[in-house]
Amino acid sequence: MATKIRLQRNGRKGYAFYSIVVATVKAPRDGKFIEKIGTYNPNTNPATVDLKFDRALDWVLKGAQPTDTVRNILSREGVYMKKHLLGGVAKGAFDEATAEARFEAWKNNKQNGLAALKQKEEAAKKAEATARLEAEKKINEEKAKALAEKKAAEAAAKAAEEAAKAAEAAEAAAAAEPAAEEAPAAE
Repeated sequence: MATKIRLQRNGRKGYAFYSIVVATVKAPRDGKFIEKIGTYNPNTNPATVDLKFDRALDWVLKGAQPTDTVRNILSREGVYMKKHLLGGVAKGAFDEATAEARFEAWKNNKQNGLAALKQKEEAAKKAEATARLEAEKKINEEKAKALAEKKAAEAAAKAAEEAAKAAEAAEAAAAAEPAAEEAPAAE
């Protein structure tokens, strides 16, 4: 019977988590399967794939047809690259050791590219956080400056008010002194 490599949905509503399974064509999506060869979690960034590489390669070599999404996953993981290289070995284009060396070179190149991409994303996040922090510092400095100006204006107004009260008190005292001087003279 024809077999397919496809995704079997797990997880809760709105948070899908998939098992990569080998099943017959007639089996329902989440129903009976022949073998589970891995998992796929699209909720993480980047998506997490745990794959039994040898079993997936074995099934692809046996002729199991993957769905489009599974084909992309297997291609990213290198199953199809390995199949291509094994085809070259079968045709006699190169030997098994050369095929392994080419596959390892491809795998290392892919991992280096992913690491570079991850570093670039982290650097962008860091730069964004630094820019946000600088903008926040600038805003805080402006607020502190405005607050200092407001407090200085309030202090100046309070000092002027106290000076005015002191002047009124001095004026009242000065007006009271002549009256006090006149009062003893009148006695």
